[in-house]
Amino acid sequence: MLKKLHSVIFYVLILSSCVSSSRISDKNNIIVSENGTSLDLPVDSLPISLTELPRTEDGGFIMSPGFYEAEFKTFCLQPGTPDPTPRDAYLQTPISGFRKDIVETVLLSSRSKPGIKQKNVQLLLWCIVSKSDFNKLSASVKEDAMDLLTSKQVFELKGGVLGAIKQASNSLPNGIIKGNTDLNRLFEIGSSSYEMFEKIAVLREPSKIRRADFKNDQWYKQKENYYIRHFPVSYQKVQIQVYVPDRILDSAGKVGGEYLVFDPAGYQTVPVNSNSQRLGIGGPVLDIIRSVIKINKQNIPPKKLPDNKDIKAPSKS
Repeated sequence: MLKKLHSVIFYVLILSSCVSSSRISDKNNIIVSENGTSLDLPVDSLPISLTELPRTEDGGFIMSPGFYEAEFKTFCLQPGTPDPTPRDAYLQTPISGFRKDIVETVLLSSRSKPGIKQKNVQLLLWCIVSKSDFNKLSASVKEDAMDLLTSKQVFELKGGVLGAIKQASNSLPNGIIKGNTDLNRLFEIGSSSYEMFEKIAVLREPSKIRRADFKNDQWYKQKENYYIRHFPVSYQKVQIQVYVPDRILDSAGKVGGEYLVFDPAGYQTVPVNSNSQRLGIGGPVLDIIRSVIKINKQNIPPKKLPDNKDIKAPSKS
């Protein structure tokens, strides 16, 4: 039985490599990566803008069958790593790392407050992820932080960060530790130059490719059986493409009685083949809202900004 299983796996791998070698043979077909295998999925000509679709009250996109794309604002969440390039393959995951709940709140709030400068949102996030002193932020960034965070979150950042600065994580690469330390120093001296922060946080050097088998145009199947892929333009912007097959939606355009909603805001896109930037995803770069539909969320917990009672103090470790 085991020998037979090995034979099947070997055959699948050989077939996958053969299919991948003819990746661009037909402009109306694309190769989709699914757990190491390759599949042909039809795509109708050029992608449609996601902003053409109806939206939920939270800002998510209500999907219909088809091929879509849009550019989203992104933010560096891992100072001291290289800026993304076309060599880097990216995958969408939930926010992780230090004070992930607060980081997620900043990203979600930035979508609903497009008037706040992207640089101010980035400075706030650099302050949070580098465990720097919130009180050292400029007046304008602190003012925007009050609009992006709950009062309890701001209180937490003001009172708990100084002690956390001394807690160095041994699991972080030396470059990231150095990036966080150098950001701490800039915040401490009250630097007003965004370019100085950027120079430390975003390295202008080639990333180190660690998994050549992951390609930047690979698609990733979601649990609802649609596909997404990410193409970072820089640490400040990512192009996201979505493919929804015809077969997964019923005649009412739903799956299991619910609308199919795609909402990348509040997530992160991470490199799967290199040491490039880890990026938090905000709202669309050009956010045109055509229509809003109130959906039944009985079986789908909505993304929401946390109330004060939802924010837990960081554990002492």
